[in-house]
Formats: sequence, structure tokens, C-alpha cells
Amino acid sequence: MNDCIFCKIVRGEARSWKVIENDSVLAFLDIHPVSEYHTLVIPKTHYENIFDIPEAELLEVVKVVKQLATLYSRNLGIKNVQIINSSGSEAQQDVFHAHFHLVPRRKGDGQNVRWTTHSEWIEKFDELLAKIK
Repeated sequence: MNDCIFCKIVRGEARSWKVIENDSVLAFLDIHPVSEYHTLVIPKTHYENIFDIPEAELLEVVKVVKQLATLYSRNLGIKNVQIINSSGSEAQQDVFHAHFHLVPRRKGDGQNVRWTTHSEWIEKFDELLAKIK
């Protein structure tokens, strides 16, 4: 994708601050960080989201997410992280190149990811499972 910002980063056409890179995956600091060391992990090949990326390539991306978490824990003492993927515009995906956010967290950091829960849906679990199978 010629106009994809993440593809431009992979090709070296846009500035980035690389943390880890291998043949198939790139991890770099997010240009809009919500915490120090907020990092994006992407496949180098363009896939729009979780639905498009082949399983083997997804596994390579997740391996780098784990490497980063371990690196940040060992070298920086970071012991709390959120790992976030949004796939699709209604899931709040804003860059349509598959990616994961690794967001270091600490008490009092001002971030608050909270979902509205719906316990009334529990009574529909059997019906929901039947639709999957």
C-alpha cells in the first residue's frame, strides 16, 4: 500500500524510532504515545487487520510483542503492560495496517481503559455458542 504510513515506515520513507526489527516484523515507538515506551508492533507485509493476516505471520508478530515485554521488564523494570489490537473501524482501528500496541502502565498514569459490561447477556451464552458452532 503506497499511502499506508506503516508501509512507509517499513520502506524507510517515514521517520520512526525502531525498537526491534527482523525479517517479517517491525516494532517502533508510537508517534502518539499514551505512555513512555508505548510501542507498535506490525508485520512488515501489509495486512489490514486480524482477519487478513495469516496465522504464521500473526505468530511472528506476537513473538515480538513477548520479546518487547520481556525486554522492557528486564531493562526498564516495567512490570505492567496492556497489549491492544483493534481490527475494524467500529473497533476503533485508525491505521488500517494490522498492529498491536504494547503500552507500559503504572499506577496514576491517567490512562483508563474501561468497558461497559452487560451481565444480562450471560443468559444468552448457550444461544451465542450455538451460533458459533
